[in-house]
Amino acid sequence: MLLSPQDHEREELLRAAGKPCPWMELRIVDGEVWLRGPNVMAGYANRPAETAAALTDDGWLRTGDGGHLDEDGYLFLTDRIKDMIVSGGENVYPIEVEEALAHHPAVQEVAVIGVPDARWGETVKALVVARAAVTPEELVSFARERLAGYKLPRSVEIVEDLPHTPSGKVLKHELRARYR
Repeated sequence: MLLSPQDHEREELLRAAGKPCPWMELRIVDGEVWLRGPNVMAGYANRPAETAAALTDDGWLRTGDGGHLDEDGYLFLTDRIKDMIVSGGENVYPIEVEEALAHHPAVQEVAVIGVPDARWGETVKALVVARAAVTPEELVSFARERLAGYKLPRSVEIVEDLPHTPSGKVLKHELRARYR
């Protein structure tokens, strides 16, 4: 993906991943970013099932990233497809909820996951590491000013910390396992 120096002068593009390199093809299939080109992997070594899941027969890589293209062909990533929450038939991208909650001054870190729900399929749950005293109700009220109603956390839990990879990414699969 490429963003030119001029692109960096356009504030609306600062959140874009850019446009595909000239040798790459990009398309969005059911909200997922697919790529094809000479620099796309040929497959996983000695893992044919995973290769078949990641690559189509005609060479498209299913990236697992959700995204969309704007009218000028710039790619905007939304979240990992596997992290998307489907609540009552609506798609909720955790990153959007996390960004809304992260603006609260008492929030040090936040992770959002989907948890099973008998009525809605899944509901939005926020796990928050707080830097100052805050209640779950305050956080939902804060988010209500920034998000559509179906994206609001139905539960907020204040936690001491979140599990991370060595590089600092939150281990959402561990969090989902805790609440399944």
